[in-house]
Amino acid sequence: MVADGREFLGTGWGFPIAPSGNGGLAWSSGERKVAESIWLVLSTALGERVMRPLVGCGAHDRLFAPDSPATRAAIAEDVLYALTTWEPRIDVLDVQVQASDDIGSTLVVFVDYQIRANNAIHNLVYPLYAVEGMSATGGTD
Repeated sequence: MVADGREFLGTGWGFPIAPSGNGGLAWSSGERKVAESIWLVLSTALGERVMRPLVGCGAHDRLFAPDSPATRAAIAEDVLYALTTWEPRIDVLDVQVQASDDIGSTLVVFVDYQIRANNAIHNLVYPLYAVEGMSATGGTD
C-alpha cells in the first residue's frame, strides 16, 4: 500500500525486476510505477510475448529503416498507438523522435504524458538502439 495516498496508480514489482535490499523483490508504486509501465510497453516488441502478441510497440520493426522524417513520424505514431492502447492511466500529450547526438545509431523518443487520476504531467526519454548490445554510455554491454 502506498503511504502517500496514491494507491490508485498501482503498486507492483519494479521494472526491471531486481532484488531488494532484504533479499525479496523490489517494488514500486505511484508515478514511478506508471513510468516503469510505459518503459515496459515501449521495450516490448510486437509479437515478443507468445500468448499476447499484440502487446508492445511496433517501433522496433522500423529500426533499420532509413533515418528520415517519415520514419521518425511512423515511430512516433507507433509509440502513441502502443501507449494509448496499453497504458490506460495516462493521456499522451506529445511524442517526438530525434537522432541522438551522443550515441550513434540511436533514436531517442521523448514522451510527454499526463496521469489521468491526478493530472500530473511527466515526461519520459526512451532510447531506441539500432545496434544490438549498445548501452546508455555508447559502449557494448
